[in-house]
Parts: sequence; C-alpha cells; structure tokens
Amino acid sequence: MTFSHSLRRRIRRVSVSFLGVSATFYFVFHVFHGDRGLIAWVQLRQQVVKVEATAKALAAERQYLENTVRLLHPESLDPDMLDERARLMLNFGHPDELVILDPQVAEHATPERSQ
Repeated sequence: MTFSHSLRRRIRRVSVSFLGVSATFYFVFHVFHGDRGLIAWVQLRQQVVKVEATAKALAAERQYLENTVRLLHPESLDPDMLDERARLMLNFGHPDELVILDPQVAEHATPERSQ
C-alpha cells in the first residue's frame, strides 16, 4: 500500500463523516429555523392568540351594537333607550341632571357625517 492510497482512504472517510455531519446540521438547523420550523410555529401560535383576542373583542362589540339596534327597533322600542338616544343625538338634558360622558360610548353614539 502506498502513501497516496492510504491518503485517499483517509480523505474518503473524513469526507463521508463530514457529509454526514453537514447533513445532520442542515436538518437540525431547519427544524428550528425553517419555514415550518419550531420558531415559525411559535410565531404562528402567537398570531393565532392575538387574532382570537381581536375576534372576541369584535364579537362583544357586535353583540353590543346588535342589542342597541334591537332596543331601537319599532316593534320592541324601549322608551328609556329612545329618550337616551334622543338626548345624546340632540345634545339635550334637563337642567337638574349631571351628565358624565364616556368617550367610547360617545364615539359610537355620534352619527357619521358625510363631507
């Protein structure tokens, strides 16, 4: 056996080991950092939690608005609701009343004006 033959064998063994380690590193890296890796999965879960919270908030707001509309419907008109809406929309009140404005309610109560 010559020196060059022995050197070729060693190079082959090292290159096979290097390729194996490289392939292993590649797959392990992509398990964490790939498009469908663990980090991407965690980020997607966080987005899902945020979107679900937004959906719950919007559903609650929608329920509130639907209830308000239902109370103003002609067949089931609530006199107190009508009085409240008329006062709010016309900006009227009795002289002996104390008025406390809630910015969120006032924002929903004001009519939209076209410009």
